[in-house]
This record gives sequence, structure tokens and C-alpha cells, in this order.
Amino acid sequence: MTKSQWAKFQSILCGDNADFSEKLAVGLIVDSPWMPGYCGISTIDFYARPDEWFDAYTKIKGDFPGVLFLPDWWHEYGMATEPSGFGVKFNFYDDNLPTVHPIVKDMDDAEDIIDALPTPNPQKDGLMPLLLNLQRYVIPRLENIGEQINIVSARGPLTIASHLVSVPELLMCAKADPDVAHKLLKKTTKLCIDWLSAQLENVASAGGILVLDDVTGFFGKEDYEEFAHPYFKEIFSAFPECLHLLHNDTDNDVFFPYMDDLNVDLLNFTHLKDIGLTRTQAGNKVTLLGNIPPMSLVLNTPDEVYSLAKDCVSRYVAVNGSASKLILSVGGGVPMGAKGECIDAIVKAAGEYNAQH
Repeated sequence: MTKSQWAKFQSILCGDNADFSEKLAVGLIVDSPWMPGYCGISTIDFYARPDEWFDAYTKIKGDFPGVLFLPDWWHEYGMATEPSGFGVKFNFYDDNLPTVHPIVKDMDDAEDIIDALPTPNPQKDGLMPLLLNLQRYVIPRLENIGEQINIVSARGPLTIASHLVSVPELLMCAKADPDVAHKLLKKTTKLCIDWLSAQLENVASAGGILVLDDVTGFFGKEDYEEFAHPYFKEIFSAFPECLHLLHNDTDNDVFFPYMDDLNVDLLNFTHLKDIGLTRTQAGNKVTLLGNIPPMSLVLNTPDEVYSLAKDCVSRYVAVNGSASKLILSVGGGVPMGAKGECIDAIVKAAGEYNAQH
């Protein structure tokens, strides 16, 4: 972001953006599912050619100057980044995201394998050192164009764990052998904290952390409180000086009431939950990032997306009284194949709200 965009983003999360002409901003989580295709390059080039990656970000910023891209200037290799530190096997493709192969093939062997897992060092293990080096490489170029990295990101502990044992086996392990599940989650939580810490040390301009974890959404209340909440609290508590961003777009609202306890500043959630009801469930502190259907950017016309965006704002304002502590977005990340004219339709809807207020 530019310094002015970062200041605007901070003010929205504080509920005080009176100094900005736009009362309602548009923000989008963008990364490798969408950007390579939109920018006309292969996924491998996006990952492996720093100039292509840089040009891709420059293009989307030029095409959509009114959008806050989150986390912005994100160095990532899809879901392979954090699990790679544990030694998983993965495959890369020209036109799709990497696949990650779990290291636990048989849950009868899970405890022995998990006990033997070393704690990854982000400075040395897996793909993480490459990404740290890419961050250092790009910082001077960003400074030259008035941009900076303000938010660093990590997959959450449950998502990392699910790429070591698979989602169904992780959920079964939590019920059948909770001690083993906790052993694994303690290790993935430590990696999450260490990975965010390494990036924050790497990037002096960063003041926010984004944790992305959809697997949380597969738990009911009791299991969430045992297997998710303590680990997320440990992560966010480790960075009291940072803004806290959380992404989980599964069709589950069990975690909404815990936003205050986690000290989450921004929540990106599913379009399948009503934004007005979410405002009530999640409390008044957290800013909401949502929640137009993501696939509408692929499947619908710009006029239809415009209507969906207007409806989203109306439902939010009906409950909240204004667009305060809302960033208009999709209920998740921008999907592969999203059309630029549909993003423009969201910007148009926000612009009309701003013109009227």
C-alpha cells in the first residue's frame, strides 16, 4: 500500500475515517488463484519470476486504483509455503495452485510421525527462506514507487495441520485421539508465530498480520473452544503491537462471537452468512470485510454484481446505521477467473454510497 492507503486502512479499522472523503472503501484479498490469469502469465512465472510478480501487482493497482488490496505485495506459494517447512512433498503447475501431499498416510502412525516432526525454522526450512529473500529484494523497488509492505501473512495452525494429515483425518483425530491432535496443533501454531515473526523482522514497514484458516469452520462450538480458539489466541497475543486480520470463509459462524477475545480487528468471512447478522454476532469492535459472493465475479454480469454490492451495503447499514467499520468486498478471496469489470462494479456501488453520504 501507499502510506496514505495504509493510514486510511488503519482509520477504518479504528472506526474513524472522518478525514477521508470515502466513507466506504473497497478491499479485496488477492493472491495466486486470481492474479496470474488476470495478468496473462502462468502461475509458475508469478511464483518464480520476481519481475513478473512485481508487474502483476503494478497492473492490478493501475487497473483498480480505488481498491485496497490485502495483504498486498504478498509473497506466497499457495498452500505449500508453511507445510514445506515440515518436509511435505508438493507439485507446481503452470495454470493452477500447488498441491501438497500429507506426510501422514496412516493415522495409526500419526503419533510417531508427529512426535518426530522438527520445529521448522523459517530462516532455513522449506520455501520460507526464499520468500523472505524475495521480500528483501522487492522492498527498495517498492520504496521507489511510494509503496510498502504493511501486512504479513500466514496460514493458520489448523490449515497447516490439514496439509500434514488431511482435513478428514485431522477432524477424526481431534475426536478419537485429542492428545495427538494437540501435539500437532502446538507445532503448527509455533510455526505460524515463528513465520509471522520472521516476516515482521524482515519488513520494517509492516504493522499488521493476516491469518488465513478455513479449517476452523469444520468445528462445532465445543471443539472450536478446545482445538481452535486457544491456538488463535496464542498467535494474536504474540503480536500485540499489530493489527490482527482473520480470514475464514467456511459456512460456519461458530467463531464469530469470539472476535473480541481474540482481539481481531478485521474479519473476512463467507457470503453465505448475512452481513447484518454477522455485525451483531461478531460484536462492535471488529471491522467486517465482505461479503458479496466471490464467484459472482466469475459467473455474473457487472450489473448483477453491482446489485449484489448495493444489497450488501444496504443490509449492513440497516443494522449498523452507517457503513462504519465495513470494507466492501467478497466473502473470501478473489477467485480464479474473476473479471475486472465485475470488480469495477463493486467500486461503482461503493462510490455511489460515498456520493450520497
